[in-house]
Amino acid sequence: MNLQLVRDRMRNHIFVQSALSLMLAISMAGPALAAFPQVLYHHPLGATRGGEATVVLKGSRLGDARQILFDDPGIEVLELKPTDEKSVELKIKTEKDLAPGRYPFRLVTASGVSNLRFLSIGTMPMVMEKEPNNQFDAPQPIPMDCTIEGNVDREDIDYFQVELKAGQRLTVEVEGLRHRWVLNNRDILDPHIAILNEKRFEVASCDDSPLFQQDGVCSFTPEEAGKYVVAIRDSSFGGQKNVCGYRLHVGSFPRPTTIVPAAGMQGDVLNASMIDVDGSVRDVSLQLPTGLIDSDSTGDQGTREWSVISEDDHGVSPTPNWIRVGNLPIVHEVEPNNNHRDAPKCEIPAVLCGVLGEANDFDCFSFECKKGKAYRVQLYARETLRSPLDGVVNVFGPDGKTIKSADDVGGSPDGFLTFSAGVDGFHTVRVYDHLRTGGPLHNYSIEVTHQVPNFKLDLKELRRDEAAIVPVPIGGHGAMVLRATRDGFNEEIEFEIEGLPEGVTAQTFPMPKGRVEIPVVFSASADAKLNGALFDVTGRGKLRDREVTGNLQQNHKIVLGQNRRAMLQHLTDRAAVAVCEAMPFDVELVQPKTPILRRGDKELLVKIQRHEGFDSTVSIKTLYTPPGIAVNNSRKIEKGKTEVIVPVTANANAALGAWPIVMQISYATKRGAATVTTAPIMLDVEMPVFNFSFPRTAAETGTEISLTVGVEKQRDIEGDLEIELVGLPNGVTSPEPIQKATLSDTAVTFPLVIDAKAKTGTHKTLVVRTRVTRDGESFMQTDGQGELRIDKPLPKKEPKAKEKKAEKKPVAKPKAKAAPKPLSRLEQLRQQKEAS
Repeated sequence: MNLQLVRDRMRNHIFVQSALSLMLAISMAGPALAAFPQVLYHHPLGATRGGEATVVLKGSRLGDARQILFDDPGIEVLELKPTDEKSVELKIKTEKDLAPGRYPFRLVTASGVSNLRFLSIGTMPMVMEKEPNNQFDAPQPIPMDCTIEGNVDREDIDYFQVELKAGQRLTVEVEGLRHRWVLNNRDILDPHIAILNEKRFEVASCDDSPLFQQDGVCSFTPEEAGKYVVAIRDSSFGGQKNVCGYRLHVGSFPRPTTIVPAAGMQGDVLNASMIDVDGSVRDVSLQLPTGLIDSDSTGDQGTREWSVISEDDHGVSPTPNWIRVGNLPIVHEVEPNNNHRDAPKCEIPAVLCGVLGEANDFDCFSFECKKGKAYRVQLYARETLRSPLDGVVNVFGPDGKTIKSADDVGGSPDGFLTFSAGVDGFHTVRVYDHLRTGGPLHNYSIEVTHQVPNFKLDLKELRRDEAAIVPVPIGGHGAMVLRATRDGFNEEIEFEIEGLPEGVTAQTFPMPKGRVEIPVVFSASADAKLNGALFDVTGRGKLRDREVTGNLQQNHKIVLGQNRRAMLQHLTDRAAVAVCEAMPFDVELVQPKTPILRRGDKELLVKIQRHEGFDSTVSIKTLYTPPGIAVNNSRKIEKGKTEVIVPVTANANAALGAWPIVMQISYATKRGAATVTTAPIMLDVEMPVFNFSFPRTAAETGTEISLTVGVEKQRDIEGDLEIELVGLPNGVTSPEPIQKATLSDTAVTFPLVIDAKAKTGTHKTLVVRTRVTRDGESFMQTDGQGELRIDKPLPKKEPKAKEKKAEKKPVAKPKAKAAPKPLSRLEQLRQQKEAS
């Protein structure tokens, strides 16, 4: 099967399509079963506006459900009643003028907040699928202009029959994948729809569509009256009971696929053309909202998505289209504009709007740039506007040479680029389709602004592929980790949190320069009530005299396909917090009195005070780790114990300063593992006290030596100092491994005893640990590695072979002395005279 990847977005939803083999089940590794509720599916999937409806939510750990949080207004909860651990009955009332579309909601229980789900609101009456309806010859009769709620079982085809008059248009739109929630690539509904005549010939069909990606839309207008059959199935004949539900809209309602132009200025009336799925064009005037975008201090502005509902004499579109609305002026393309060397001129910042109306079409816009200034060019087409355009953007300099290009960026088919003008003069932006296709639906908008430093905020996932929520126990703490995506802004960021439930407060910490993560700790008072809320996060920073702000956009993964690739995602601008049941113990992460040093380690103490009846194991894991700090996350407070030591280390480049430390505390409940947090402590990270220089030392077995290590002070510090030698090889000991030290020392000497049986060789294991004791608490610095070479003593010298042979030769006897020479008579007389 050929794989085709496409991506689109609906009400901040991001669709990524792959034609998948739905029979392939890929197991996904995930966290241990948590106490958080899960809503797997609900029935019905939607309701008709202006009335009341009962919706049954199905899932797990739902028995303590208490509240529903809708992201958007217009839906009132009349009653919420859990029936058991797997089912909740919800009664709602909708406003009569509520815009059609999907409304995200989250279920709040006494133990947490569920995954994000959607409730569709429509304008047409609802009809429930009735089995058996899987035979073409026995379809389920339905009226025109209705919404069918049904489910695709495995190898199932659902048939519905409708009567049409001659010239009466029939449009069919399906919400299928948009109502699925699955993170393990199993039983993903990829619907295929078709319209068949009485002879079973397909007169219209659709599998995927540029407008809805996996969810299709098609239309047919008969020349003569008759009965027609609408069929829906999974494109690979997959499906699954209950979880593969759909909403099938059948009628003569308008179904625009494109709005041209695709952008407008807020507060204006936008004169636009809507191109319907059947190719017809209708001119409309749209009153655009105000207040979507505020100007910043630099004068640069932007746009945001805005939904458009189409209505005519035949009905209302079941779901919205999307355009861009903001403060930027709109520039419409003017033909001929194919040549980038002679493009029509405009002024920026602006939104450049147009349509690549035919194959091999190029649209170009020229604008003046100043040397050294930075500019941003952002294309909006497939992801927001549902255009079939797979756009490529080029920027050319005044000399006509390419400066920069962008196709897909970060998995998005709508690319962007930034560039700095090398010279003054007119630069040109060009857009074309990657496959050189074109047509009346290939619309786009290109936002060209000055590039200014900025940042965006989101929440770090604490459970794989699941958007973070914050459970806060009564009288306890919960926490989240804020992440900043910085774009040229590396200054400190401070945070504001609004919309918390009564009795809940948030403790924020500044995000230091250049850093991208920081925790936020929530506390619920002892008298707080079980409750949930959606809260906002705003970040603020300063760049010279300009304030830079960033807001939260949390990504919710809804459907994951092969290789955990997101087929459906949803962005929200608020996150969920819930006040939960109190935990069965009190917990404290004890604030240390002393810092941790670079190249050092420290012990943190976690204590619990068990409530009566609670004697289970408590697991401890760090929520947030400052840069360069490592925490042992395998520690537990075992059954019957009340405290545990958590080792912490800092590397040589650990970020200096005071950093918040928060520990996650997990324990077993009847609904799974509950996770809360401690209150934060502040961990001071400081420079080391000494630097050390190790000599290369050698010794023989069976001897004693002294090892002198050079000491160089790096800073002043209060406290008692000791330096300990560790890492001695086997067979080597020190009778005095710990030496008192002062800041004025330049060396420290350790006596070493080398055993006769010590292992010989070069040992690079010597380490010195500096221990500082202050206020009854110790902290350490560790440095190494010193080198010690151990040799065996030299043996006594043996004589050489030649010398040995020489010793064996007989020693020559000394020659006998010669006999004295006889004296003459005269000599004899002389000696006699001298003797007398």
